[in-house]
Amino acid sequence: MSDIIKLQRPDAGADTLPVSSLALKDIRMTTPKKVALVTGASSGIGEAAALQLLSAGYRVYGTSRRGADAGDRAFPLLALDVTDDASVAAAIAQLVEREGRIDLLVNNAGVGVTGAAEESSIEQVHALFETNFHGVVRVTNVVLPIMRRQGSGRILNIGSGLGLIPAPFNAYYSATKHALEGYSESLDHEVRGFGVRIVVIEPGATRTAFETSTVPSDKPMAAYDAIRAKYLAAYDQAIAHAGSAQDVAATIVRAASAGTPRLRYPSGKDARQGAFARRFLPRSLFDRVLHKQFGLA
Repeated sequence: MSDIIKLQRPDAGADTLPVSSLALKDIRMTTPKKVALVTGASSGIGEAAALQLLSAGYRVYGTSRRGADAGDRAFPLLALDVTDDASVAAAIAQLVEREGRIDLLVNNAGVGVTGAAEESSIEQVHALFETNFHGVVRVTNVVLPIMRRQGSGRILNIGSGLGLIPAPFNAYYSATKHALEGYSESLDHEVRGFGVRIVVIEPGATRTAFETSTVPSDKPMAAYDAIRAKYLAAYDQAIAHAGSAQDVAATIVRAASAGTPRLRYPSGKDARQGAFARRFLPRSLFDRVLHKQFGLA
């Protein structure tokens, strides 16, 4: 693992950056293409985004907990576990050693939990936040010093329509995405002066293999069986008519390429309609529509 070295700014304390002294001797452009890093890129939205960024002219690196063992891709897959400090530091050090810079970070890695809020243990909630929120913070905090030293960079955090409109049986997943909304907006204010911008991508229902990374609540209760069945039926219907990972990837490329990016990019018709309805409909009417959609009393 590469050395930890200190960068001194005349107006502040030291920045600790986990990349090698060779890479940091001069953050340099070693390729004419912009360099993008996409976490969770072995499947789904992450893989689609990496491929579309590649087509858009980026030099792309993806990450997976298994790294290259996750299979061959059109882009390199680095081993990176967003829940592990050392893993994050090592992967980003490896990337900077190769390329000398990072221009775009797409924080996509995530997991899900489905069930009533009362049905999850506190340990399950901790694990969900460790990946979906703390993982984003962990990767961002290693990449930001690189981007600040470059004087440029863009970070796209993959949120969710559920970060704006919490749905039943998604309390904790929604909470992680709400946390990303607040974190991203605050961070954008702080780093804009360094030439770095923060963006939230807000996908609606999307057909991916995300279900394989989604687990049921670990304390199921019979009291919720009937209402849960109605929710799951509504969810299956929504997925049947949902957009694709490629649709979300196109939104990611658009946000990455925008000269002056917006803070939020809803992706998909349902996400755009939901954001509009949440903003303009009275709460009582909005709730009635939501409850009807999910078959709630």
